[in-house]
Amino acid sequence: MSEARVDYAVQGGIARLVLSQPARLNAMSFDMWSALPDLVARAMADERVRAIAVEGAGDKAFCAGADISQFGEKRTSEAAVAAYEEAVRGGLAALAECEKPTLALVRGICFGGGLALAASCDLRLVREGARFSIPAAKLGLGYAYNNLDFLVRRIGLGAAADIFYSARQFDAQEAQRLGIASHVWPEDAFAQEAEAYLTRIAANAPLTLRALAISLRELAKPESLRDKARADAAVAACFASEDYAEGRRAFSEKRAPDFKGR
Repeated sequence: MSEARVDYAVQGGIARLVLSQPARLNAMSFDMWSALPDLVARAMADERVRAIAVEGAGDKAFCAGADISQFGEKRTSEAAVAAYEEAVRGGLAALAECEKPTLALVRGICFGGGLALAASCDLRLVREGARFSIPAAKLGLGYAYNNLDFLVRRIGLGAAADIFYSARQFDAQEAQRLGIASHVWPEDAFAQEAEAYLTRIAANAPLTLRALAISLRELAKPESLRDKARADAAVAACFASEDYAEGRRAFSEKRAPDFKGR
C-alpha cells in the first residue's frame, strides 16, 4: 500500500476517513486529495453510514497541509498548478456538499490545507493542544479563492484576514473563540468525548440528518442560488418515512427508536 493514502472504514454508523502519511504529519498528497470525492461518494451510498468523520493517523497531526515535497512536480507549470488546485477543490467540495453530516476530529497540527479540510466539514471536534495555522504567506504560494472560501464562511472576512496575513499559529482555545473549533476537550478525555458525540449523531434518524445537511448546504449559498425545493423535498421525505412513525412510537413507548433510514 502507498505510504500516503486515505484509509476508509465504517464502524458504528460512522464512515471514518483517516488521512495517513505520518512521516509528513499527514500532509495531503495529490493522490490523497484526488481520493476524497470517491470515498465521500462511497459513504453517501452506504445505508449504514449516518455521518462521516475525517481524522489524521496518529496523535501528532490532523493534517500539516498540502505535501510541499510534491510542489516541484505538481505545481510548476500553469497546467500542473490548475490540475493540483482542481484536486484540492474537488476534495474540499466533496465534504462541503455531502448530504450526510461531516466532522473533523482534530488532534495536533492542523495547518494550511488541513485547516481548509477541517473547515469544509460541518463540525470540528478538537483535542486540547491542537495548533492551527495557514502559512501560505511564509511560502510565497497563492491560496486559491475556492479554498479560502471554506474558512471565510466559518469565521468571516476579518478573522480570516488576520490568519492569512499574519500566517501565525493559534491554539485550540482561540480556534473555539473564532468559531473554528465546535468542541474542545482535554487530551485525556478527547477520545471518549469524541466517540460519544459521534455515537449520539449516529443514533439519530438518517433521513432527518440528510434533510438537515441539505438545508445547511443550501443556506451556505447566496440567497439567489439556494434550491429551497430540494430542501423541502428532503423534509417531506422525513414525514413520509417509516422512521417518522417509529420515532413517534418510540416516544410514546418511552424507548430508544430503531431507525432504518427509510
